Amino acid sequence: MADESEQLKVARGATMVLGLVAIFLGILFKGQNVAYMVGLAFAIAASANFPALLLSMLWRRFTTNGAVASMLVGTVSSLVLIYLSPTIQVTILKHASAPFPLKNPGLVTIPLAFIVAIVVSLLSTEQQALEKFAEVEDRIHIGSGL
Repeated sequence: MADESEQLKVARGATMVLGLVAIFLGILFKGQNVAYMVGLAFAIAASANFPALLLSMLWRRFTTNGAVASMLVGTVSSLVLIYLSPTIQVTILKHASAPFPLKNPGLVTIPLAFIVAIVVSLLSTEQQALEKFAEVEDRIHIGSGL
């Protein structure tokens, strides 16, 4: 495991890279509807996080591998489908049509992330997750942070 100074360096580097990407995307999407852009951000976040959060609270057999796979597939698939959408392909890149017909990918990527989470969790059992689920379930129902 990395020490604190290495973690800080990585965090600073990641922040710089994400800041530059955000600036580039802001310039690229100049003139786009802000509400639509916020909708895309929510679609990415929902695709990446919602299936893992919900399944971790409700499904005893949900595993760490299932959560990681779900988050990766949700994030990557939503970003790819946004790139293939009419907003990017037609509006920005000026192509005649787009390979993916929807402007917002959430309708496809959220169910896909759920499916991946379930399949990966069923293929790999995690005994520790099964044992801890009852404890977490009690915390959810009682509301205790202990």
